[in-house]
Amino acid sequence: MAYTGFGLVCALSGTPLFHMGGAPASPVLSWAVVGVGVSAAAASGAVTRCGRLPAVRVLLWIACVLAGFAAFGLLMDVVTLMFGQGVDSAPTAANHALAATGCLLLATTARVARGPGAATVAAAPPAPSAATRSVQLAACAGTVAFLPYVAMKLVWVSGGTFAGVSGERMLAVSEHNGASGIWLTLESWGLDGTVLLAALGVFLLWGLVRPWGQVYPRWTPWLRGRRVPRGFPLVPALVGAATLAPYGVLGAGYLAMATAGVVTMGPGDFPSTGDALLVGWIGMVAFGVYGFALIAAIRSYWIRTRPVPVA
Repeated sequence: MAYTGFGLVCALSGTPLFHMGGAPASPVLSWAVVGVGVSAAAASGAVTRCGRLPAVRVLLWIACVLAGFAAFGLLMDVVTLMFGQGVDSAPTAANHALAATGCLLLATTARVARGPGAATVAAAPPAPSAATRSVQLAACAGTVAFLPYVAMKLVWVSGGTFAGVSGERMLAVSEHNGASGIWLTLESWGLDGTVLLAALGVFLLWGLVRPWGQVYPRWTPWLRGRRVPRGFPLVPALVGAATLAPYGVLGAGYLAMATAGVVTMGPGDFPSTGDALLVGWIGMVAFGVYGFALIAAIRSYWIRTRPVPVA
């Protein structure tokens, strides 16, 4: 209901909620938010009266997928806010946050909805366990994929030159693009914000595949031995996977066409198109491989932490 009202206000006031090619899209698309909100509210209301009917669950999942598409870009908003930089559009950021919240609620409702008077079964969390070997190999691939990206960024922040661009030039580009004071201060200290985020992402990835992601380990004071709330790693992992996996795939597809000469790609801030392609491939491979590794880790963590019935 809140999402429907939000979309209605934006549609009537002509406020754009989506962007295409870096420019605001037509405000008419804001009516799509109203449509998603109305369908989600109707399906959720049907659950309270009809229970877990197959048709109702299908409607819930459809609304969930549509809300997930509308939430694309939430990770970028969170990153900019973390480093003290304002978002490009407050209504667009609000749309991302509301859509992501609705997506989680709809998915939860679709999974746990039961008919009137349905019996409940006591359940307890399972013992901590590691993911299968194949999932851990996927986590290794997601980690290794970030190494060239991290090395490239560290060369720049240390004052070196990569792809024809010096670290001083990259700092000037960051300032020109409106980087926040926090971001620029980190770079002056030889730290790159995206490298810190990559390290955090790899930490999250391994927390999903190792037992210490289910029970706080000994090196966590005040929390050691306690259960990790199931949604604590899953929510950021879902946001990251829903952003990075499609971003990496679409970006790699565009770079492949540019490499083959099907489309024309400008050099941007780099001396040549070849340098821009090199940097682009390093980034897209890192994001794409990590995104799919995160999807595999999320599925494994969800199954391994599913509560088991108890007498």
